[in-house]
Amino acid sequence: MTDTVFVLNGPNLNLLGVREPEVYGAETLDDLATRCEEKAKALGLEVEMRQSNHEGHLCDWMHEAQADGAKAIILNAGALTHTSLALYDAIRAIRTPVIEVHISNPAAREAYRHKSYVAMGAVGSISGFGAYGYEMALDAAAKL
Repeated sequence: MTDTVFVLNGPNLNLLGVREPEVYGAETLDDLATRCEEKAKALGLEVEMRQSNHEGHLCDWMHEAQADGAKAIILNAGALTHTSLALYDAIRAIRTPVIEVHISNPAAREAYRHKSYVAMGAVGSISGFGAYGYEMALDAAAKL
């Protein structure tokens, strides 16, 4: 096992800072990457930060994390959280622990956001704390 944590971000998270800042905040994905790198360094971890608008890329990257012996995966699957059996199956197919993270709190939003296929396979979920949730997830990953 390595000290690398894959931080995977799904659809539309490339628009952080622009897309609905009242929901997702003003930080950009680059800001989030910097925040994660600094936190990881303080914890003695490395991060591999990626974003894709395509479900298959996220599945492939989870498989890669497993093959590389990553310590954990932090996954913000965006809207795929609520629809993707493929992501659920990918999480269940690997041994690498997955921590679900969301900037907003899906349970406090529209009813269709209340079900999470990711949470059904993840070791835990963190939501509603803005970008700080990624730091919380890195703290959790360090203890796995």
